[in-house]
Amino acid sequence: MRRVTVFVNGTSRNGKVVAVYGTLTDLLSVATNKLGIKACNLYNGKGGLIDDIALIRDDDVLYVSEGDPFFDPQNDVRARDDRPGAHTDWLTLNIGGRLFTTTRSTLVSKEPESMLAHMFREKAVWGNKQDECGAYLIDRSPEYFEPILNYLRHGQLIINEGINLLGVLEEARFFGIEQLAEQLEVAIKNNQTPEDHSPISRKEFVRFLLATPTKSELRCQGLNFSGADLSRLDLRYINFKMANLSRCNLTHANLCSSNLERADLSGANLDGANLQGVKMLCSNAEGASLKGCNFEDPSGLKANLEGANLKGVDMEGSQMTGINLRVATLKNAKLKNCNLRGATLAGTDLENCDLSGCDLQEANLRGSNVKGAIFEEMLTALHMSQSVR
Repeated sequence: MRRVTVFVNGTSRNGKVVAVYGTLTDLLSVATNKLGIKACNLYNGKGGLIDDIALIRDDDVLYVSEGDPFFDPQNDVRARDDRPGAHTDWLTLNIGGRLFTTTRSTLVSKEPESMLAHMFREKAVWGNKQDECGAYLIDRSPEYFEPILNYLRHGQLIINEGINLLGVLEEARFFGIEQLAEQLEVAIKNNQTPEDHSPISRKEFVRFLLATPTKSELRCQGLNFSGADLSRLDLRYINFKMANLSRCNLTHANLCSSNLERADLSGANLDGANLQGVKMLCSNAEGASLKGCNFEDPSGLKANLEGANLKGVDMEGSQMTGINLRVATLKNAKLKNCNLRGATLAGTDLENCDLSGCDLQEANLRGSNVKGAIFEEMLTALHMSQSVR
């Protein structure tokens, strides 16, 4: 079996020893794989074109070209490099001021349709600019280019800690390395922290409560407690403003002086809760149960439910002396046997509301909508001055 040493046309370095077998086409195919170029012609050391494999002898030195004429490897390296088609397998890239040394086959073999492959497969096509040391100038980020070059070397995506994946993705897209871009998109998606909208559990919340002084304001503004069991907990002075407390179990909880402004309490159960001095301005408690709640503060601090949505709530038997329900909506609500002494119900929607057995002494109902409201078994008479402007 014969063997020969092949070099890229015009060079005398980085040669490859290959076996000679089959036809001339087979030898050119082997040279293509070994040298990373598209081998078209074979020349001997004197520049003679070899067109028959029978002319090749054992241990011959041959020069492979991509169709360009023979260049004597003894000529000056810089002069040879300036000629069209004269390639060396090893080359240096100047990426944003940082030098990377690699082989031409690395740049063209892994992703043959990428911009890098087109830039270095046919030099004359792109007219790549070089610095004074002969390194090819590319105005891109070296930090993001390094993972791309390593991918072209071994086919694995490896990103060092501290490297922004989005930066590497943009470089991969710029150089047209589609397979790598797809891997990076998947990696970025997997690394993104999912938005956690899951409700806070009773166990988690109790841990926060135990670490907080009784009278300090625990900020729970905007948090999601949907469906949580917060029954019988001491929730005094807590800021639940705009929190989601829908379908929560707050039975017998102490919500004294807590802030529930614009909170969502729809469908929640607050039966027997202590709501002294609570702030529930513009809150949504539609369909909630507030039976037997205490809104009456002996110190005189009044609960404020102004503008609240209380459609269909059940507040039977609640203590609401002095409560502010101005312009609130209590349509179809059940307020049987409630203590509403001195309550402000001005402009309140009480349509179809059951107020039977209520104490409305000195309550202000001026401008309220009492269409279909039930006022049976009242503890004190309802005077016209209380309901007419």
